[in-house]
Amino acid sequence: MDEQLHTIPHLHQVNRTLRNAMKAHASLVVWFTGFSGSGKSTLASSLEAYLYRNGYHTYVLDGDNVRKGLNKDLDFTDLARKENIRRIGEVANLMADAGLVVLTAFISPFRADRERVKCVVGAENFVEVFVDCPLEVCEQRDVKGLYAKARKGEISNFTGISSPFEVPENPDIHIRSGEEALEDSLQKLIAYIEPRLRLSSE
Repeated sequence: MDEQLHTIPHLHQVNRTLRNAMKAHASLVVWFTGFSGSGKSTLASSLEAYLYRNGYHTYVLDGDNVRKGLNKDLDFTDLARKENIRRIGEVANLMADAGLVVLTAFISPFRADRERVKCVVGAENFVEVFVDCPLEVCEQRDVKGLYAKARKGEISNFTGISSPFEVPENPDIHIRSGEEALEDSLQKLIAYIEPRLRLSSE
């Protein structure tokens, strides 16, 4: 018997609408996807700094802080990567329900996994940002030395080398980080996202 049939969510008195009203802005999940080294975390961090300075309540989820705790039991096989993104999507959804602007920076290479997260959080609460950077540029950056290890076969299932990346077909925001200045990319993000954070009554 499916135990989920006996799981009935409790309807609490304080809901997302009330939390958003208290914070004076809408909540949102901004999902950065792209190769390792494309600039996802840098952009998420820069956007968070801007939002913080302007009074928005935010939190950044990225591979390092999630893999050290919540998902430290997962490896990098395709199946584990799917589970990694599934868990992150559920956490991001809870944090958005708490009234936060959640910025997630994950390679998230599979299109179906990103679509599943979008379904969980709701299309109206989800912004997909494709941080588009040529693989050769990402390899040149390679600040963690991961590509070099992957080329030597020391890291298996590495996106772009031994594992595929499925390019977003219709991202909400397309950042070309290999050719755009960081400030230009940031302004593009702000111009799209900040209006989405205004409450409908404003």
